[in-house]
Amino acid sequence: MMRRDAWREYSRGTLWLMPLVSVMLSIALGAVFARIDVGRESLLAFQGTADDARTLLIGITSTMVTVIALLLGLAVVALQLSSTQFSPRLLRNFLRDRPNQVVLSVFVGTFSYSAAGLFDVGVAGGERVDDFPRFAVAVAVVLLFLSLALLVFFADHLAHSIQVDHILMVVERATLPVIARLPVTVVPAPAAPSGALMVAATSSGYVQFVHVERLLAAATARRVNIRLRPRVGEHVVAGSTLAWVWPTSGADGQSSVAGIASVVDDAVRIGFERTDEMDPALGMRQLCDTACKALSPAINDPYTAIQACEHLSVLFAALAARPLGDTVVRDAQRSVLVAVPARSFTEYLALFAGLIRRFGASEPTVIAAMLRLLVVTVEAMGVEPDRWAAVENEADLLVIAAQRAVIEPADLEVVNRERAALQHLLLVRQAAVREEFG
Repeated sequence: MMRRDAWREYSRGTLWLMPLVSVMLSIALGAVFARIDVGRESLLAFQGTADDARTLLIGITSTMVTVIALLLGLAVVALQLSSTQFSPRLLRNFLRDRPNQVVLSVFVGTFSYSAAGLFDVGVAGGERVDDFPRFAVAVAVVLLFLSLALLVFFADHLAHSIQVDHILMVVERATLPVIARLPVTVVPAPAAPSGALMVAATSSGYVQFVHVERLLAAATARRVNIRLRPRVGEHVVAGSTLAWVWPTSGADGQSSVAGIASVVDDAVRIGFERTDEMDPALGMRQLCDTACKALSPAINDPYTAIQACEHLSVLFAALAARPLGDTVVRDAQRSVLVAVPARSFTEYLALFAGLIRRFGASEPTVIAAMLRLLVVTVEAMGVEPDRWAAVENEADLLVIAAQRAVIEPADLEVVNRERAALQHLLLVRQAAVREEFG
């Protein structure tokens, strides 16, 4: 199961899988179409001679080679631009872009179909013949026109896909479903006792996915408790602690933990890169990277940073509406538990808002955008005084950073105005709570 999940996640971000399937499919279709005889007079039949057909297929083949080289060259330019201008972590989004994979697959398929047709068009047994599969050659012409249309589409799609608005929107849309899939019931994970068995990681990499149900089933069968040490998205080193295991009360310690290491290793997928399957922090990191790079002296583009803050506010609003923290699941008797650590709302806020605050402290419009993010976040959250305190603390840090970095007091007017709006919203929320609960 886990290997299949890992393969599915890997295949979504490859540029070779769909073209490989396209090559095999095009050759198979060519073999089928070569056996279809529609008659010389049919509108579906190529009307030229065998030499004309071979010349056509040779022309299509050479054209497709040139077009594929052009497409890959444009793709490399887009990848380089995304990496240097925005963030290297955005490259995986471009590789996972389905239209790019489809266009490349059609081009490669057209090339393979035409090249394979040269084996049986106009030749038989090493001799030149006049009879050839006219319908199959007509299909090659159709594929040529389809490739031409997709080339125009690819140019338009590429021009849009490297725009910052599109890039940030893709990150936002990819991260929102991940936030929606976060566990609803979260409680603090208990600390592992001093005698707990340490399960070591068998490989180095990032924790990509945790199959909680599988861990709970194994823990219930062995009457043990399991607590992971790293959070999803964190890096682990081979030989370091991946999890702690200890028997439940009344269970035989030695027999209970026997063989549990292999189960934990199978249920916790570790890969060479972070994925967004269970890690909303990856998308938030991509937006923060874009904002921080835009604020660097080499680029100096504060408006892109503001746009990143606006998309980040959508994600924080989604986080604010959900309970966040460690995930703890138990069996039916509530005697066995599996705990997976995760970030709290305060940790999300301190990490990602803090990054942009430190890089954008000297630009009042960026600080004002971060304060508007906090306003949206407060509007989305419920009655949670702890989160209100975290928001107010972050707002104070934003204002202090701006006051320290901005020289002209008049430039801080927009910052003070947004801070006042946030303070008013917090006072209204607090008054509503006091009125409701006395």
